[in-house]
Amino acid sequence: MKKFLKWFFIVLTVILLGALIALSFYIGSIYTNALKIDIDEAKLTAPFTAIEIFDKDNKPINEDNTINEKYVEIENLSKDTTNAFVSIEDKEFYNHHGVNYKRMVKAMLNNLKAGRFKEGASTITQQLIKNSHLTSAKTFERKITEIALSQKLEKQYSKDEILNQYLNIIYFGNNCYGIEDASEYYFSKSAKDLSLSESALLAGLIKSPSKYSPIKNPDNAIKRRNLVISEMEKDGKISSEEALIAKNQPINLNINTESKNKLNSYSQASIDEAEEILQIPAQQIALQGYKIYTYQDEKLQNDLLDAFKSSSVNCDNAGIVVDNSSHAVVAYSGQGDYKILECKRQPGSCIKPILVYGPALNEDIIYPCTQLLDEKTDIAGFKPKNIGNVYHGYVSARESLSKSINIPAVKVLSYVGIDKAKSYAEDVGFEFVENDEGYCLALGGMTYGVNILQLASAYSTFANLGAYSKAKFISFITDKNGKIVYINKPEEKQVFRQDSSYLLTDMLKTCAKSGTGKKLAQLNMPIATKTGTVGKSNSKQNLDAWNVSYSPKYTCAVWLGNLDNTPIDYTGGNQPTEIVKNFYKNNIEEEDFEKPDCIVEKKIDMTELEENHRIILANEFMPERYTQEEIFSSFNLPKNYSEKFAKAKLPSFTSKVVNDKAIITFLANDYMTYQLYEGDTLKQQIENKSGKQTFSLPLTQNKETLIFKAFYTLSPEIENEEEITFVKTKPKIHNNKKWYI
Repeated sequence: MKKFLKWFFIVLTVILLGALIALSFYIGSIYTNALKIDIDEAKLTAPFTAIEIFDKDNKPINEDNTINEKYVEIENLSKDTTNAFVSIEDKEFYNHHGVNYKRMVKAMLNNLKAGRFKEGASTITQQLIKNSHLTSAKTFERKITEIALSQKLEKQYSKDEILNQYLNIIYFGNNCYGIEDASEYYFSKSAKDLSLSESALLAGLIKSPSKYSPIKNPDNAIKRRNLVISEMEKDGKISSEEALIAKNQPINLNINTESKNKLNSYSQASIDEAEEILQIPAQQIALQGYKIYTYQDEKLQNDLLDAFKSSSVNCDNAGIVVDNSSHAVVAYSGQGDYKILECKRQPGSCIKPILVYGPALNEDIIYPCTQLLDEKTDIAGFKPKNIGNVYHGYVSARESLSKSINIPAVKVLSYVGIDKAKSYAEDVGFEFVENDEGYCLALGGMTYGVNILQLASAYSTFANLGAYSKAKFISFITDKNGKIVYINKPEEKQVFRQDSSYLLTDMLKTCAKSGTGKKLAQLNMPIATKTGTVGKSNSKQNLDAWNVSYSPKYTCAVWLGNLDNTPIDYTGGNQPTEIVKNFYKNNIEEEDFEKPDCIVEKKIDMTELEENHRIILANEFMPERYTQEEIFSSFNLPKNYSEKFAKAKLPSFTSKVVNDKAIITFLANDYMTYQLYEGDTLKQQIENKSGKQTFSLPLTQNKETLIFKAFYTLSPEIENEEEITFVKTKPKIHNNKKWYI
């Protein structure tokens, strides 16, 4: 046994040594090859670069596509500014030779202890190399290459030169590359004029521009800024008094609004998408000569811009147009102080087709004509209200959706179930957090909400008969030599059935004809629409106004609001719908939505609908007057046929004799005729009346039989009758004889 263990450990040792030697050769070969790569000075020092972007016809898009056009020399920056970055990003910057091995080992141990990638160990030199020469891919080979090039860079440039290029290349969020660009955007001042507090804020921002955004997450930004200040104090760069003063200062942003168009242009959205695809920052895309070919349609882009110009809205806004068949963004426009596509807003009632009525149709829970009782409601403690606290009684699902009545939507969500409804919305690109659990979801009450691209992509699903794919800006990308490195190949996912998608579209067409989007009725084209308005609780002020519409070819979504939540005077049915109308009026379509073979038209019994709110099919004998044509899926048809007009049914009635009169009381329907016969003689008749009615006829005999007859007014041959016998009451005999005689 001892001999076996001895040989086992010898073999194991040999294997481990062999593995280590092989790993060393592997690392050594990567490192050696990396050293052969030339440091491209142009990528480090280029103060001005641009990305070439083309539309669907391969014509250059004439928008501002420049990157890092503002440059500052390190000698013009204050010591507080440079010290802030060194203290938080790389304390040993002036002591190492490109790589801090001690810090790398410490970070690796902390990550192993945490069981996840918790902290990094890249020096400022490594970050500069990664952002100028490499991709952001987290691979072993890339990391070794980064180390090799960092050490090579340190031999060719001084520390101040490296820090200078780093500060001019690093990303600060909101399309800001370099500290000068960031300073002018966030504070409307040159970087040389930054205060200690402002410098610390920008230094803290680069770790995660989204998480520590002073615009979107000011609390996180302050905590991160104060951490930077504390590190500067520890390093002896500032005094305790200076640190205390800086920490107590509020964030005083002064956003440079001149960048509005650039931040929310079609080009910028395409660049952001390219960053995700290529896994490199925009500056590298420009420096490495990539060319971006998009789906932008010049005519549709101009039509969208003109639609906004004609509305003269004075708030932040965005509009997007998606080609339904190709899942391509063919037009996009936005106005705002930061990127609207990175912002989520409450969708309001625009969520109802996606989370409520679409799933309910797909689960065969409702028909478009299903009757829903609109009344004061309490569901699991949630008490929704309609606009103006107006309640409508029984309304159809079609009317509830088209007029955006709240309470029926909440009820339908309860029928579907919150978890199942959310799964449908997630399948079309919506994202929920743990707190998104209540019935307020039916009215758009999400913790964070959605962006306009998510909403347009989701609605495009219904135009595509239930097939979803996230809409994209980019068709393909080439490198500097013209070689295609990426091509978009949309993958569709069937989320809703074709029949339920068509039924929902038909309901939303009603919204465009007579509902909250009725401004679109002027277009005289096949179009489905939904509006949404989000207001402050306990206030008449609105925060968001939406319209999302789709024709067979295009989906057009419009959002109005303010990213700082300043109230607006608009509602979804007004200005956003007007903008959508102005876009489509230049793109009128004649061909209607594709109708699946499984969609059928059936007549239902209107009398049963009105009296008992039930959906049953009309029989062949029922006159047209008492039927209503509705569309259904052949997979989900009403199971029962009406018995009316096949056989007349007498109403429930009561009969009695009062003062020698025969009294018959009954509940009438206005489509029936009721008669009272004495023998063959018609004595009384009631028709075209509903509700409680009475026959009253004097009796001519002590015992008399009358005939109560009912028939359908339009089909008198279908009748029913019943004989009723009445007996006169006997007169009371009064004995006037006195008892005491």
